Amino acid sequence: MLNFKNWTGKQIVDVINRSLEIKQNPQNYWKELEARSLAMIFQKTSTRTRVSFEVAMTELGGHAIFLDWRATNFTLADIYDETKYLSRNVDCIMARLMRHEDLKVMAKASRVPVINGCDEKYHPCQAIADLMTVKEVKGNLEGVKLVYVGVHNNVCNSLIEACTKVGVRITTVTPLINEPSKDDELIKAAEETGLYENTLDVRAAVKDADFVYTDTWVDMEFFLDPKYAKEKERRMNIMMPYQINAKLLRESNAYVMHDMPIHRDYEISAEIIESPRSIIYQQAENRLHSAKAILIALLKK
Repeated sequence: MLNFKNWTGKQIVDVINRSLEIKQNPQNYWKELEARSLAMIFQKTSTRTRVSFEVAMTELGGHAIFLDWRATNFTLADIYDETKYLSRNVDCIMARLMRHEDLKVMAKASRVPVINGCDEKYHPCQAIADLMTVKEVKGNLEGVKLVYVGVHNNVCNSLIEACTKVGVRITTVTPLINEPSKDDELIKAAEETGLYENTLDVRAAVKDADFVYTDTWVDMEFFLDPKYAKEKERRMNIMMPYQINAKLLRESNAYVMHDMPIHRDYEISAEIIESPRSIIYQQAENRLHSAKAILIALLKK
């Protein structure tokens, strides 16, 4: 699962439905992946991805191995060679890397399934948890309207791809695009479904939204980097009118989502994070249940 390009809407919905079933009846899955092992490779920092997949494997009866990229020979040797070795020892690989091209090399070399735990282009695990949360709250997916407000990035790409495959209408309000995240093929395919549109009229977009979703305006690896300070300031100046706050949502009844980590009072106000309309922590918890469903889908097919 590198992205959703080769996934059907039915396959995505099946994983979402399994996620909801696991959340309701976790005890039914305690031995589902007994004696299976997952290698987790982290080149990027993580909280939710590491915790969700490691706990998921434990609660499914399996074992997870944490590999910090800097403490492995992936830093020294060819990714292809290291992956060929690694995949002879484990049943699945989840990798959180800087470059999608490296993940594709990993998938080519591996004899076991490879899961994209986030790269600069896509974040499919997050999108599964997001749509699980949408269905959990609304009871359905088809016809739901989700509005993404922020910088067009990897999370935005996977949301567009997944939403348009399962019948969710998605509108993006994206004054800026992370250039490495650009995927013209993905946007063209989304436009052809009739379920995707892009606008800069944020007030009109959120007015009839069921869900309003935002993400950080600056990627986590750059947020505190002094060398990125000038670009960070530029982005803040452009994006502040698009902050998710009470004023913006005054005429909207939408639930609010954020994939975390949150930069409070930048992309979203502290008031909205803690408001009754926020389902952010429910969404974050669902990374665990959806991680289980993803692992089962790939390892038991």
